[in-house]
Amino acid sequence: MIASVAFRNYKALRGARLALQPFNLLIGPNGSGKTSLIQALMRLQSLAAAPTPALTRRARASRAGSPELVFAFTKPYAAMRVRLRCISEVSCDLLEVTPAKARHWPALRRALGGIRAYHFDHRSMHQPGARTDGAELTANGGNLAAVLHRLQELAPAAFAQLQGEIVRIIPEFGRIEFSAPNRTQVEFALRLADGSELVRAEDLSQGTLYVLGMLAVVFDPEPPPVVCLEEIDRGIHPRLLREVRDLLYRLSYPAAFGDKRAPVQVIATTHSPYLLDLFREHPEEIVITHKHGNSAGFERLADRTDLKELLSEGSLGDMWFSGILGGVPDEP
Repeated sequence: MIASVAFRNYKALRGARLALQPFNLLIGPNGSGKTSLIQALMRLQSLAAAPTPALTRRARASRAGSPELVFAFTKPYAAMRVRLRCISEVSCDLLEVTPAKARHWPALRRALGGIRAYHFDHRSMHQPGARTDGAELTANGGNLAAVLHRLQELAPAAFAQLQGEIVRIIPEFGRIEFSAPNRTQVEFALRLADGSELVRAEDLSQGTLYVLGMLAVVFDPEPPPVVCLEEIDRGIHPRLLREVRDLLYRLSYPAAFGDKRAPVQVIATTHSPYLLDLFREHPEEIVITHKHGNSAGFERLADRTDLKELLSEGSLGDMWFSGILGGVPDEP
């Protein structure tokens, strides 16, 4: 859906542009623009979802040299551009759409308002959730219990797939069970495969909760059009990272998994060389973020002129760790 994002004087992204694929894995040092990209997308989401977005209000246009973000899109929105103008790095509240009377803007605005970003926190994910038909995950993965329960109640086929996946990925468990601590809340637990014990959500490992959070996004019958996930390797054993990759691929390439729904554009970040190795055959999906001094930028691995030589050298993870690929902190 989003074809590219161009940055001018936005935090460390002084003059950067990133073309986006259906799936994008960002690697790089802290402060190199990974989170800034996601924050920019969420600012776009916030303004698009506002009841009356500030369209073409040039009275508040920023001074020359102030931060600016320009978004381009894929079909059917390819002729449109959305520009966010800022009066500071933290105040980007002017949204301009060109052409000004584009007939596709209402549909694009609805889609942009559906962008979601997650940075899971296990301390929020094991908490009871409010029982509602429209339950959604919060940005930190909170309300997971309510989302899982909503799927069981309103989309039982999707819930059955989700439950089958958690049992396959972590076979020590046999099923998900729910209970109601009061009239308005729901909580969940996992029953061990032998049926002997019920493991409460608060006693589940971080990795198990994070996998459940990803599954809740993947098997939502109406997932967001764009999903951003930070640190997708966090808390996950290296042997399970392939499962994480395939779950996110299922979002971006649903037809390959037999799912009949629209693709979801995925933007994910990682610090794991093990996860990077799993994308060796798809360098077009890897984005290396660089930072030198106060300036940061993006480089897609597939654009490297020495790509064939790099791939013949060995592990991508080892080359990243050693600094050959770039995307590492500057030496002190």
